[in-house]
Amino acid sequence: MYPEFEADDLNVASEVKRPVTAKGVRAQQKERTRRTIIDAAFCLLCAERGFTSLSLREVTREAGIAPTSFYRHFKDMDELGLTLVDEGGLILRQLMRQARQRIVVEGSVIRTSVDTFMEFIESSPNVFRLLLRERSGTSPAFRAAVAREIQHFVAELSEYLVATTGVPREDALVQSEASVTLVFSSGAEALDLDAVHRKELSERLIFQLRMLSKGAYWYRKENDQ
Repeated sequence: MYPEFEADDLNVASEVKRPVTAKGVRAQQKERTRRTIIDAAFCLLCAERGFTSLSLREVTREAGIAPTSFYRHFKDMDELGLTLVDEGGLILRQLMRQARQRIVVEGSVIRTSVDTFMEFIESSPNVFRLLLRERSGTSPAFRAAVAREIQHFVAELSEYLVATTGVPREDALVQSEASVTLVFSSGAEALDLDAVHRKELSERLIFQLRMLSKGAYWYRKENDQ
């Protein structure tokens, strides 16, 4: 007459029905405000303005909060900037992971990855501008943070090459470093291009990455002989 439930099902049901406490509500509100501050900072970035030119008052005004409220979420503007760098890198890494999943359907590893990257440049130019600018900016902490993000890209691509092609890990690392350097350089150029010229740049980048891949393959073949 009644459906049978496992013990785990009953636990889940009880957890779903449990009311949100006042403490939980405050935590959610705090996280929403923190998110608003981050989004406001990203919105203020543009081709003419980098993060270091932003003031705390500008960011809080864009976020719609009092300047004093800022310090409930970040120690200072430097901490906000490091958060933006970390988040920008994470956004791009997640997109490239999705690209590797699309490869199963679309087939071409390089073309799918480049298309995904260029879609990111078009949809989130301010995020990529932040990574580019702070990569060679005046703040050692920001430069180190961007360098870490780039190393994350290199490491993930290297692991992918090892897993899918069986190349030695050292070779995969060198190929990945060269590929990421090419991609970031093209991304910087793509920021100032219209759709037609960005497409031409994408095709050139695809060709360069394919040459790099084939060169790496034949280099290994020669060394194996």
